[in-house]
Amino acid sequence: MAPEIHMPEPMCLIGNTEGQLVTNQEALKILSAITQPVVVVAIVGLYRTGKSYLMNKLAGKENGFSVGSTVQSHTKGIWMWCVPHPQKQDHTLVLLDTEGLGDVEKDDEKNDTQIIALAILLSSTFVYNTMNKIDQGAIDLLHNVTELTDLLRTRNSSDSNQTEGEGPADMSFFPDLVWTLRDFFLDLEANGHAITSDEYLENSLKLKQGSDERTQTFNLPRLCIQKFFPVKKCFVFDAPALGSKLSQLPTLSNEELNSDFVQDVSEFCSHIFTHSKTKTLPGGIQVNGPRLESLVLTYVDAINSGALPSIENTVVTLARRENSAAVQKAIGHYDQLMSEKVQLPTETLQELLDLHRTCEREAIEIFRKHSFKDEDECFQKELENLLSAKQDEICKKNVDASAALCSTLLLSIFKPLEQEVAQEFYHKPGGHKLFLQRMEELKANYRQQPGKGTQAEEVLQTYLNAKETVSHTILQTDQVLTDKEIQRKAEQERTEAARLEAQRLEAIRIQEEQRKAEIERQHQEQLWQIAMEKARFAREQERILKQRAQEEADRIKAKQEAERRALQQQLQHLRDTRYHCRHPDCVIS
Repeated sequence: MAPEIHMPEPMCLIGNTEGQLVTNQEALKILSAITQPVVVVAIVGLYRTGKSYLMNKLAGKENGFSVGSTVQSHTKGIWMWCVPHPQKQDHTLVLLDTEGLGDVEKDDEKNDTQIIALAILLSSTFVYNTMNKIDQGAIDLLHNVTELTDLLRTRNSSDSNQTEGEGPADMSFFPDLVWTLRDFFLDLEANGHAITSDEYLENSLKLKQGSDERTQTFNLPRLCIQKFFPVKKCFVFDAPALGSKLSQLPTLSNEELNSDFVQDVSEFCSHIFTHSKTKTLPGGIQVNGPRLESLVLTYVDAINSGALPSIENTVVTLARRENSAAVQKAIGHYDQLMSEKVQLPTETLQELLDLHRTCEREAIEIFRKHSFKDEDECFQKELENLLSAKQDEICKKNVDASAALCSTLLLSIFKPLEQEVAQEFYHKPGGHKLFLQRMEELKANYRQQPGKGTQAEEVLQTYLNAKETVSHTILQTDQVLTDKEIQRKAEQERTEAARLEAQRLEAIRIQEEQRKAEIERQHQEQLWQIAMEKARFAREQERILKQRAQEEADRIKAKQEAERRALQQQLQHLRDTRYHCRHPDCVIS
């Protein structure tokens, strides 16, 4: 089950400071936590036309988005409110309230176009809020969208055959248009007949016949609106209240409002809840919170840098971000599993490699679960390389941990010997033999200690090599021993040292062979999987060919049977005709 959304009030998603768009990290963090698909409703229109009031109603709240009562625009940039969808289970409704267009206090008119662009790019339902009626001014204001034919490069780079003025290649990406008319005062009639608000909108967007410049100027914005918004809906609203009460609109109860206005708002909200679709990218990719976060970052960065937002590139960027996050999630899962299952040092290298393979498989499954359009498996290969590096790293840590533990253990076990040597305890007849006996006792004690890891003998041999000088000194001071005994003992020591060195080198060789064998095993496993997949594909192709051949044989047989029956019927008909004919010339066969 997806986590419950805790967003008691709206928050600025994209700030607008001196014409520069800035994303709000706190708002993006909220989006990143929404795992459900999102339905995104954005509203755009002139300032002081009641956009925020409608958005509060969609949120099911009386207050939330800033609703001003003066001639000064309140909302700056784009504000976001995420609430549970009232009708679509396991969906989140994301409401986007934009700053008012045409604000006289704004220096850069181009900023309005940027706000419209973001509202269209981010939403699945685009609400265009205007006053009184659909007139040329309202259409011209929405005509900013025509600039988006250049701004919104939705065509694939390979689609070079599209002619100028054609609509985007994937229209499913663009939101539905809901045109809301506030304080509507006209009668919904045309040619003496009542019409619906939707018919009123369609009539207002009809093209004129003709090719002159004036007609083309008239048709251009309408043509653009029709192409960019194939799904359109219109709502008309009566004035909500009379006179001075309008300034107190958010605080008025339904009983204090115009009943027709209350009904209009209810129908508007019902339509949005029922018909607004899940935000979807080209290719049918449903957008959740993290993907919407990625879209916000991509589009704002593109607009601020003066680049043109490309929907195709956005999907690529989204895939790159999600797959990079999936790689990190998989690596994090691997690290957590290894930290839980592996206690360094391990007794053998194979034990460590087995644990690595188990955790590696789980990490790759985590990646595949969270990856997105990794069609060339580039990110999976990156993950495999990282996991291979992790294996090398953990093997090195295992070696280092074993070496450190063994060194500490040696210092503890051989400390009495060190003290005896310092006190010249073995500087006496037979002292060298006693020294060697003591060394063997301590070595046996050391080897009996569990959990030393793979470097137990390596560290011991290094320690023993360091003590050869001490042993030689004791040997020289042992005057009782004969030269032969001295030579024999020295040879014995060298032989033992060589044996231990050989053991150490053999252990190193075995470890290297194990590592190479593991690499070869993984390679052979991959080759086997590829071979199995090819064999499965070949079997499936053979089955399809056999099935098609059988179907063709059955069809030919059925056709021949039908032709035989038809021929028999014709022969029978001829016999019947000749039998019943009474003409003298007819011969009854």
